[in-house]
Amino acid sequence: MPLMQGHVSMRVAIGVTAALMLVMLAEGERPVRAQAAKPGASVCDIQTTERVVAVGDIHGAFDNFVAILRAAQIIDNRNRWSGRRAILVQTGDILDRGPDSRKAIDLLRRLERDAQRAGGRVVSLLGNHELMRVISDWRYVSAGEIDAFRNGDSAQFREQVLATLDAQAAQRAKAEGRAHDAAAYREQFLKEVPLGMIELRQAFGPQGEYGKWIRERPTVARINGVLFLHGGISPETAPLGCDGINAAIAKELAALPPPEQAASLMSASETGPLWYRGLALQTEEEVAPILQTILEQMKARAIVVGHSTVLPGRIVARLDGRVILIDTGMVAGEFYKGGVPSALEWSGGTLTAIYLDRREPLPAPALQSSTPSATR
Repeated sequence: MPLMQGHVSMRVAIGVTAALMLVMLAEGERPVRAQAAKPGASVCDIQTTERVVAVGDIHGAFDNFVAILRAAQIIDNRNRWSGRRAILVQTGDILDRGPDSRKAIDLLRRLERDAQRAGGRVVSLLGNHELMRVISDWRYVSAGEIDAFRNGDSAQFREQVLATLDAQAAQRAKAEGRAHDAAAYREQFLKEVPLGMIELRQAFGPQGEYGKWIRERPTVARINGVLFLHGGISPETAPLGCDGINAAIAKELAALPPPEQAASLMSASETGPLWYRGLALQTEEEVAPILQTILEQMKARAIVVGHSTVLPGRIVARLDGRVILIDTGMVAGEFYKGGVPSALEWSGGTLTAIYLDRREPLPAPALQSSTPSATR
């Protein structure tokens, strides 16, 4: 589905954004344009002899996320890094649907630091729902996610924003020669802006704690010649290569347009790396003729993706292990009947699907070559 299709009305939300800008200016904070992530060690040429563990879409299912990380021996019973020199890859879509996305992000951010100290690494990738959050697309935000940002000052802060917006609306009404119904405006505002919503918007804004973190996430990683990303690599994007895709998406995130114009971006395109489903949903007969070219252009031998949920929940290896689907509907419940938490473990030439109650080997002939010497 195109990003903006069926987009909900954002009349009040847009007004809240304007009010927040006024609040920042009043407090002396000058809003600045977000900057692209600073270049560092490329995630497109990671080589290791250690095991690699990949986890797909979380969607706020913090408890299931913790459970599968423990099953994969990445964290201990206190949620501390226990993976030693392993590499954990999370392929995006931490946000939306479930209630505990803030807790999931906080855990990933802490594990990034803890893993590095232990000689391991956490690679957190961008998903389409992270993109939706930073362009203020709130269709899938859950009540629990909003409530996670509620604090003791939320009621007073909301009243301040409401007062600013109401004064602006009254001025516009007077200039246009019409009446302003303050009571109706207040009722609608309180209905559309629950406590915690304004703080959430700030947190995911360009200068917000979580907004900055999201904008620094790469889109694609290549580890031992295997690509990891959220949606997939299409014939249209493959010529850019791994570093080229990461640079293009980072540039877009650094200068995001208004939501109604976002559909023109590669990051929002159905053939872009955050949204493309062809490798997962097309038949193997349809994918096979284009897959080898995609792999050659991306300098890869296999592709691991989330985004396209496999139900009932089970990791699937397609096309002789050259395409692996790892979104098994972790949030489950009303969203994905039969969904389960899972992780993909790659150790040497062996691939294993990890579930809470079992481990299953995966046939993956494409991954049977030797791994190079470890570097990070």
